[in-house]
Amino acid sequence: ILKAATSLDGRIATQTGESRWITGEAARAQGHGFRALTDAILIGAGTVITDNPQLTCRLPGLEDRSPVRIVVDGHLSLPLTAGVVATALTTPTWVITLPTADEYRRKALLDSGVRVIEVLPDSVGKPNLRQALKDLGALGLTRLLVEGGSRIAGAFIRYGLVDRVVWFRSPLLLGSDGIPVISGFGVDGIGQAPLLRRLGVSRIGEDV
Repeated sequence: ILKAATSLDGRIATQTGESRWITGEAARAQGHGFRALTDAILIGAGTVITDNPQLTCRLPGLEDRSPVRIVVDGHLSLPLTAGVVATALTTPTWVITLPTADEYRRKALLDSGVRVIEVLPDSVGKPNLRQALKDLGALGLTRLLVEGGSRIAGAFIRYGLVDRVVWFRSPLLLGSDGIPVISGFGVDGIGQAPLLRRLGVSRIGEDV
C-alpha cells in the first residue's frame, strides 16, 4: 500500500521542506490506523534524516499494534541518534542496504538492535526493491505500508510494486516549487503512465 498525504496540487512539503501539517488531524489519525493494520511500514533514509519520524501507531488503545519499521538505506547513512534506531529494541527496526555498505556502521546498527538485510543493487545502483520485498515476504511480512518520500514512491511505481494507493489530499495549494509526491519514473508519453482504478472517495474533515 502506497500512502501519500499531499496538498491539492500534489506536494508533500513546501520548497523549504516544511510538511507539518498538510492534512488535518482526522486524516492523520486514519493514517495511523493503516499502520495498525499492516505488518511493516517502509520509508527511505532521506525521510529519517529530514523528519526523524517514530513510525509508530499512536492511536489510543492501539499503541501495541505498531508495525515493523523498515528503512531503505543503501549506504547506511542513517543517524545512530535517529528515533527509529534509538527505540529499535522496543519497536523492531530493519534496514535494507547494499552488500558494499560500511562495515563499521553496519555493526553499530546491529549493536543498537537494528536488523540489517542486504540486497544486491538494481540497474541504477540502489537496493533492489523487488528482491527486498521477496526477502521481507520470506521473513513473514505480507502487508507493507510505504510512507516514504518522493524518491521511494517513484521507485515503487517504476518497478510495478504497488497494489493499492491511499491518497490523503488537502485543500492547500503549495505551488510548483513545493516537493512533489512522486519523483520521475520514466514516463515519456501518456500511454506509458500507470492508470489506477478508483475504489472509493471519502471526505475526512477538510481533506479527501
